Amino acid sequence: MVVLNQKILGQVDELISKYHDARSCLLPTLYLFQKEYGWLSSEVLETVGEVLNVPKATVKGVSTFYAMFTHKPMGRHLIQLCTNVSCMLMGGERLLDTLRDHYGLEPNTTTSDGRFSLMIMECIGACDTAPAMLVDTDLHGNLTPERMAAILKRYT
Repeated sequence: MVVLNQKILGQVDELISKYHDARSCLLPTLYLFQKEYGWLSSEVLETVGEVLNVPKATVKGVSTFYAMFTHKPMGRHLIQLCTNVSCMLMGGERLLDTLRDHYGLEPNTTTSDGRFSLMIMECIGACDTAPAMLVDTDLHGNLTPERMAAILKRYT
């Protein structure tokens, strides 16, 4: 079991009071634990189930359904590159090539220095600024390989 601190327990209590039901706050609780621990290990999933009194199978099912949750260690920064039609038509493939060539990143891998992890996303809802990516929770659009490289330099 994961060792819990008072801070995270207080945040879970706030979520339960906000949603009025432990099961209803499963998604934000998973997000909270992922933010705290970096990823959702089987021990973290078990702890979430125990804290919320939700069956482990439900916790695992929900966490594996949503692409925003990761089940393996990730880099310090998560790049989510959109590969939907709009982004690909506007140059998304060149962005993926740049990530491969300059960072050694393939989809679902992490750089050797642990700085970045790459996830390919079907859609991030930024078609108006295609091609686009998320770095952590920061949205970046109208990307070119050069602009993407400049943006990624800011994430240490």
